Amino acid sequence: MTFTSKALLVAAALPLALADGDWEPTAADYAAWAENWNMCKYTAWTWAAIVGVMLVYRWTTELLHHIRRIANLNHGTSSDSKQKYFTIPDERWASFKRNFIVAPLLRKRHNREFKLSAAMNVGTLPGRAQTFFLVGYLVMNAVTCAMHINWHGDTLTWLGDACDRTGTLSVLNMIPLFVLAGRNNPLIWLLGISFDTYNMIHRWIGRIVVLEAVLHGAFWMAEEVVEDPEKGWAAIKGAMAASPMILTGTIGVCAFIAILLQSPSIVRHAFYETFLHVHIILVITSLVVLWMHLEGLPHQKQLLLPVIICWAIERFARIWSLVRRNIGRGVTKAEVEALPGDAVRITLRVANPWKFRPGQHVYMYMPSVGLWTSHPFSLAWSQEVDRLGSEKSLPSARQDVLGTRTTSMSLIIRRRTGFTDTMFAKAERSPGGKFMTTAYVEGPYGSQSFQSYGTVMLFAAGVGITHQVPHVRDLVAAYANGTCATRKVTLVWIIQSPEHLEWIRPWMTQILGMEKRRDILKILLFITRPRSTKEIHSPSSSVQMFPGKPDVGALIDKEQAQQVGAMAVSCCGTGSMSDDLRRAMRERCEKTEMDFFEEAFSW
Repeated sequence: MTFTSKALLVAAALPLALADGDWEPTAADYAAWAENWNMCKYTAWTWAAIVGVMLVYRWTTELLHHIRRIANLNHGTSSDSKQKYFTIPDERWASFKRNFIVAPLLRKRHNREFKLSAAMNVGTLPGRAQTFFLVGYLVMNAVTCAMHINWHGDTLTWLGDACDRTGTLSVLNMIPLFVLAGRNNPLIWLLGISFDTYNMIHRWIGRIVVLEAVLHGAFWMAEEVVEDPEKGWAAIKGAMAASPMILTGTIGVCAFIAILLQSPSIVRHAFYETFLHVHIILVITSLVVLWMHLEGLPHQKQLLLPVIICWAIERFARIWSLVRRNIGRGVTKAEVEALPGDAVRITLRVANPWKFRPGQHVYMYMPSVGLWTSHPFSLAWSQEVDRLGSEKSLPSARQDVLGTRTTSMSLIIRRRTGFTDTMFAKAERSPGGKFMTTAYVEGPYGSQSFQSYGTVMLFAAGVGITHQVPHVRDLVAAYANGTCATRKVTLVWIIQSPEHLEWIRPWMTQILGMEKRRDILKILLFITRPRSTKEIHSPSSSVQMFPGKPDVGALIDKEQAQQVGAMAVSCCGTGSMSDDLRRAMRERCEKTEMDFFEEAFSW
């Protein structure tokens, strides 16, 4: 565990640590705060229980995968026949997985975006498990807001109690709000849950924080009006003008509302760069005025302090990552090359390299194109040197690619709008269709391994191939070395035109030359918009091309009929393809052991 992760965990745990059961205020004026503090403890313990359950689940899953991999390392027919045990699913677990863990909210739609037009995206639907958590968290907050408040008593009393309670819980919920928002969120690697899911939870907790803050202000105004109906509104206006506490509270609530209004998906996607900068400014503003608002309320400040600590540590971690990765033997350089099909290939020569693993992504800064903004991209390829530090790059076909030190890595980025459009246009105008510039990488983040699965199906659409190529190389290399349980790998790539093959042609050529590649790897290419049938030709039995879109269910059926060991179905591409694959997997996961993995960058 890194220092950054430890610090974030400590900061997130501060409210629970402060909620000492031995602390009991004796003054009558602190009775309401005692109840509020109890609500904080209930919330903290709920979070601790959720993290604990998920941690046990993660450890158990990792242990079972490790045992499955160790039990199936040897090659040969007799060894492969032993994997039949791992193809048999547990009936109850398979049903739970089908109907809850990987299930969409309703019938099929989950990752496919709702669009008002080609440029107006209004978001996606959460899955069934995600919805269960979000509804449960909302209900918990509703209960803790209303619990132990005498709603039938004196009006001024319950208005004051409700005002204090909603304000306290709004600040409390800012702790998970800030922890889950960070790229260095320790729960990502601790629980194995994707940043995409945490980002969704972050957005919904943010809405709860805003709602509780608005209720806090509304209860306070109602209290003022009830106390003096004739001068209530005048008193509110006067308090805002005369009291720093009321003024800063009003500014804070307004900042929260502004964050809410500019956060919907349709705004984020249409004006992402503007959204990001305005969002950060509003967050800083809300933290400053909220700290001032809580002046004289030390107990409430105890809740806000971890929020500020988490935010500061996360920002420091990002700066440290930039310095550590990009400043050393020179600085990181990027070669940007325009490719057919409105894409660019970026080769990053990193100043201070790290160990490359499949499933990693980085945030890239390119000041000459996007100033200080950063964007997440999957690592598609790497060039390695040996452990002795030789500067000469080894061929990518060598079988021990993992564990070496990466000196350069490559990304494939599809031209969209904003940053990617500017970068593509600059490369296209440059001599030879490429240019060299200074870049900075932050990361790497994430990693993934399918080496415990006997059968692996990798689906990609378009530029989603960048996520799957490292898995192909990793599994072929591990198979040749006898260090994985995998016996069958099928890569399915859906592209619009054969010219898109140029994106990864150099890397795929090296993969096809790897030892024992023919024993394990099959590649299926589907061209959805071929210009003529002459473009569709299969180079060999292990590399086949087809026109149109695939029937993903039929492809899974074919592999399932000859399945070796447990099966992993991985997807990186369009939302509609992900939803089709999820549906196909759910319809078949009770027949054989099968797991579904989806890679998506949503923001």
